[in-house]
Formats: sequence, structure tokens, C-alpha cells
Amino acid sequence: MPNIIDLCRELRRRETPAEKLLWDHLRNRKLFNQKFLRQHPICVTFAFGRYLYYIPDFYCHKAKLVIEADGPIHLLKKEYDENRDEALKALGLKILRFDNAQILNETQMVLQKIKEYL
Repeated sequence: MPNIIDLCRELRRRETPAEKLLWDHLRNRKLFNQKFLRQHPICVTFAFGRYLYYIPDFYCHKAKLVIEADGPIHLLKKEYDENRDEALKALGLKILRFDNAQILNETQMVLQKIKEYL
């Protein structure tokens, strides 16, 4: 099994078109001079000698903001996403979710919602 860093690197290599588009708007502090990371692991818990990580699509530590680009697979894992969101919220993080179609077709609306939070 790959370690968490290798998994994050692989996820960055396999980005979706929606993730790529959104990353182009978030990277290099383009949005309100905020630093975003993509596919960055967040340790949620430590139990029985093991860590539990979640890897959000985009993460801004300063704003405590997680942004998720949801593709069709998320329709099959709603319960997992809800549990994951609750665990991240328990760390004081805000989660914004957009489906891929919104990101691709309504980019300015998505960016506006992110700006409103920031």
C-alpha cells in the first residue's frame, strides 16, 4: 500500500478537468492572496497506532477552508462524504462542495462563492 504522500501525488497526477480548471484559479495565491494546496492530506484522528487521513481536493489552511470538486463517483458515496465532512468540521474546517459541471460551466459563480467565504 502506498504511503499518504505517494497517494496525494498520484491524485494530483490524475486530476479531473474540473479540478484542473479550479486549480488554475486558486494556485499561486490568485484568489485574495490566499495559499491553496491541492490533494493535501489532513490527519483527522489517531487510533490504535494508526492515523486516519482525508485528502481534500483543495485546502486553504489560513481560511480553514476545504473545497471539493465532486464528480459522478460522489453520487455513490454520499454517506462516506457526509461522515468525512463531519470529521473535517470537527477540526473547525468549512467545506464547500461543487459538482464538476458547476466548476466547468459556472466557473465565475463558483469563484464568487469561494470569495464570499474568504
